[in-house]
Amino acid sequence: MSASRQHPAVNLVRLGTSIRALRRRRGWRQLDLAAQARTSQQSISMAERGLARTMSLDRIERILAALEADAELVVRWRGGALDRVVDARHAALVGLAADRLSRLGLSVEPEVTYSDFGERGSIDLLALDRARRLAIVVEVKTELVSIEATLRKHDEKVRLAPKIASSRTDVGPWAASRLLVLPDTGAERRRVAANAAVLDRVYPLRGPAATRWLRGEVAAGASALLFLPLTLPASGGRSSRTPSRVRAPGPRPATHERTQPPRPPPR
Repeated sequence: MSASRQHPAVNLVRLGTSIRALRRRRGWRQLDLAAQARTSQQSISMAERGLARTMSLDRIERILAALEADAELVVRWRGGALDRVVDARHAALVGLAADRLSRLGLSVEPEVTYSDFGERGSIDLLALDRARRLAIVVEVKTELVSIEATLRKHDEKVRLAPKIASSRTDVGPWAASRLLVLPDTGAERRRVAANAAVLDRVYPLRGPAATRWLRGEVAAGASALLFLPLTLPASGGRSSRTPSRVRAPGPRPATHERTQPPRPPPR
């Protein structure tokens, strides 16, 4: 993130009290937290006093990460139905992934929730290969915003997947692996290419190799990244590929109407 990028309006007082409470819980001084977060003691002091408005998101994220915490930015819209606007693309991509995996012979369960000793969440799709006793944790992202957060949460789900699969089936033990599904857009392919040093290690299989693995033709311990073309219905019954680019309105066409000469002012 750019150092000049600042956060929007949030509850800075609550943010500050949370940082202070977590720091004290660890027995750290402000200097200790500053060293872990690669920032200054003055920044920690400002954040704890609710004065973080001029601090970059990157710095706030580093402070929270040093405390093994994170924060979610919640967007509110005066139109009200923001969840439906955001969720439409995600639901469509989850549906595409479920259909693809089912056609490859996997048993697919959507929105599998879990709660295990404080670790809570839901798995977008849990794909079970009963022949190999392999539970594939499918993470679906319409936009790969935070690589670190995605990998951390995906790792948590994969670690818990054998226990989750055993609780939902009458066979076992289960092995677990991971599949990341992204929309097939130029932006996401560029983002994956820019972070190839990390993503290639975690999700080494792509394209035909990923499909062979899902069919059971590649070792069960692999993992993959899959791009799927995402289309959503547009107005008029047509389909449009998303995300669409918003273009500025063009110049108004010239008119050929004859204009009347101005009237002389009255004497």
